[in-house]
Amino acid sequence: MTSISPAFVDSPTIEVTELSKWFGQKVAVSNMSCSFGPGITGLLGPNGAGKTTLLRMMAGLSQPSRGELTVLGTNPRRETQVFQKVGLVPEDDAVYEFLTGRRFVEYGAELAGVRNPSSAAEHAITAVGMGEAAERRIEGYSKGMRQRIKVAGALVNDPEVLFLDEPLNGADPVQRVRLIELFHQLAREGRTVIVSSHVLEEVEKMANRVIAMVDGRLAAAGDAAAIRAAFTDIPYRVRIDSDVPRRLGSALLEQDVIRSVEVINDTLHIQTDDLGDLGRMLAPLARDLDIRLTMVQPEDLSLESVFRYLVHGR
Repeated sequence: MTSISPAFVDSPTIEVTELSKWFGQKVAVSNMSCSFGPGITGLLGPNGAGKTTLLRMMAGLSQPSRGELTVLGTNPRRETQVFQKVGLVPEDDAVYEFLTGRRFVEYGAELAGVRNPSSAAEHAITAVGMGEAAERRIEGYSKGMRQRIKVAGALVNDPEVLFLDEPLNGADPVQRVRLIELFHQLAREGRTVIVSSHVLEEVEKMANRVIAMVDGRLAAAGDAAAIRAAFTDIPYRVRIDSDVPRRLGSALLEQDVIRSVEVINDTLHIQTDDLGDLGRMLAPLARDLDIRLTMVQPEDLSLESVFRYLVHGR
């Protein structure tokens, strides 16, 4: 049985097929093919990679120059009823400052055709912790409050698909935790959540799957470990703490699986081509040498490392 490519999911709610978008001579997205399904998918890439352009096309705000795109089985540019099932938190400050927070969210509910806009707005405002400020005009909100009221506006129609472009901008640490948990709850309910953020630590906390873009193209897909494993020409870096680091380092240098060993402040930093072989070899070696291991930690399995390798190749 042929396994599915990590760029695609088994039960897609969004399908992108050879999608491109250009503005004059500038190509923003080039020949993208991937799909998204229930759960949280992180959209990763450097500034100018095409993440926001791709989000805007999937949200129906921008017409592709070429290719096919479906959201919940429909073309969002032709069948606009799909907007009743979609929510968007744009990166830009897209709010009506003269409205109160409550009226802003109610207005979104009315546009989406929600049966009871007032009740839906109350539910969405409570979900993002903006109840106490809901009667104030948005012009007096802080950046973090504006961000949360935007999230409330995106949730008010109880969407099946939620697009989040830098959703935690300006939020304080407590509210970041609250919003991340809210997004996880939506994912557990079977919603499709796509989040784009330049803060890699936040993407790592939110997403269990990543679509990575570089220069408008699909660069990699999967979880951080799977994407990292694709860089077969770059050895893994591992930190090892022990009670006798130099003796352990000398012994490791004799092992075929080890490329290099460096001792920095009594900590070993090694390079290996195979984490599995390292794991199977290390404990017996330490036992034979009567060396106590206190920490073994890969140093480049994070999204930050993946991002660096994607952009710079190292």
